[in-house]
Amino acid sequence: MREAGVYAEVRPHDTPAAQLASARGIVISGGPNSVYEPGSPSIDPEVFSLGVPVLGICYGLQLMARLLGGTVERGEKGEYGLAHLELTRPAPLFEGIPPGKFQVWMSHRDLARSVPPGFEILGNTETCSVAAMGDVSRRLYGVQFHPEVVHTCYGRQIIENFVLKVSGATPDWNPKLRIPIVTNYIREAAGDRSIFFFVSGGVDSTVAFTLCLRALGERRVRGIYVDTGLMREGETDFVRAVFDRIAPGAVVIEEAEPRFLGALAGVSDPERKRRIIGEEFVRVQEEILESGHFVEGDWVLGQGTIYPDTIESGGTAKAAVIKTHHNRVAGIQRLIETGRVVEPLSSFYKDEVREIGRELGVPEELLERHPFPGPGLAIRCLCSDETRPVARVEDGWIAPVHSVGVQGDSRSYAPVLILDQPLAEGIHDLATALINRISGINRVVAAAGSREAIGSLRVLPAALTPRRLTRLRLADAAVRRLSRESGFDREVWQFPVVLIPLGTPERPDSVVLRPIDSVDGMTARSVPMDPALLTVMTRELLDLEGISAVFYDLTHKPPATIEWE
Repeated sequence: MREAGVYAEVRPHDTPAAQLASARGIVISGGPNSVYEPGSPSIDPEVFSLGVPVLGICYGLQLMARLLGGTVERGEKGEYGLAHLELTRPAPLFEGIPPGKFQVWMSHRDLARSVPPGFEILGNTETCSVAAMGDVSRRLYGVQFHPEVVHTCYGRQIIENFVLKVSGATPDWNPKLRIPIVTNYIREAAGDRSIFFFVSGGVDSTVAFTLCLRALGERRVRGIYVDTGLMREGETDFVRAVFDRIAPGAVVIEEAEPRFLGALAGVSDPERKRRIIGEEFVRVQEEILESGHFVEGDWVLGQGTIYPDTIESGGTAKAAVIKTHHNRVAGIQRLIETGRVVEPLSSFYKDEVREIGRELGVPEELLERHPFPGPGLAIRCLCSDETRPVARVEDGWIAPVHSVGVQGDSRSYAPVLILDQPLAEGIHDLATALINRISGINRVVAAAGSREAIGSLRVLPAALTPRRLTRLRLADAAVRRLSRESGFDREVWQFPVVLIPLGTPERPDSVVLRPIDSVDGMTARSVPMDPALLTVMTRELLDLEGISAVFYDLTHKPPATIEWE
């Protein structure tokens, strides 16, 4: 909606209808629950009597159907990722979309079996008979797919139709024009206090830091880059050079590898990793600030938290926690509750943050960098507590390496399917179909190359050690170099390189390549690589010490998250 130039905001699901009467339009969002379960979130039914246009998306369609007299049931199988919608009736919501089937993005198991009185079925997919419905005269619509996702063809057209034509809203939103409002917020939130940042060298924290510099001046804004030992090759030197250009002397480097690796020793659970890293940052922060070397007097913590971070961390009462972001661990929450945190970008998406950064003059080589997670390589270096073999199944091998997924807007943590066939055209569609069909997995990979037969590989006990981090750092550096030299890095939004403890005693690890395309990180599409480049990359990775195999992640988001942890 903001991309359509219209201001939109999120309200709690139980907002009384009377408080929404002045809205131009209302959207009921997706969510992880089932509408027929006791205690599942609902809305004030009077919303449908306001005369205001309403669009229900995914769970929103199901809730609309149930509240207005239709039926919703659990489907025989889920529908996650790509599907093809066929429009069966014309409607203003789909104006301008050519006839025939088009690609949409799904993430659901429940579905509407019948539509409410006054509604008509407007479209279907192979799995879902009510993929779109509407009561055109009342301007009430529901879609089971996600039009807000970049991978839904004509999704932007559908959103613009609802916002500008069905609802009659007029453009009034531009992120770059929000800069004066955000800088005023920073001044009000900080008061007479200084702002202290832990900068990562990523887009979000750098743009937030630069906004605070504009709002308060260099004397009241300080930053520290904590080298946790979890960073990529050359990362610290890059960060030092960037901030010397933005504000010479405002950011210092703190070496803290021993304490972070010590705190993470023996930890394999991904959520515990994230919490430990976040809490350790808070402890480092407290020690540094109490020393008084960097910031004098009273202070608040500045963070580069953006809107998707708050959503995936369960940012509203009924939202599912997909993964806890390091900016939302308990220590940070305590600071937020006491008014000690400033987050200038918490209502913006990644693409909007880049627009703001360009307006502020942040160096382009930083703005166009591939995103890198705050916890660093810790969440790309998977660990294990025990030895477990792969298991033969009809379509390949189940590897007992668990990764985080998002299915039906809810968190999953499940094993990986290794396909028993080479990479070829159509293999991404096959991966999507298999996840929809096979319960208990959330990710599919293909073997790009292996020194051993896949059936002989084992998940082996593995910790987050300097040796394994060096192994991952070398693999990541090789992938980045070859991607840059070939130009492939310009075809993807992000390219995580993951180390998994799957191999043999002599070569205990494998590398997973995860090139994806996205706009804001909320959804992502796995991107195919040129076979010649993949061959060169695989050969170089297999020559690294300790690497048994190289795998290619074929999974979109959803059902998998971008990062494995």
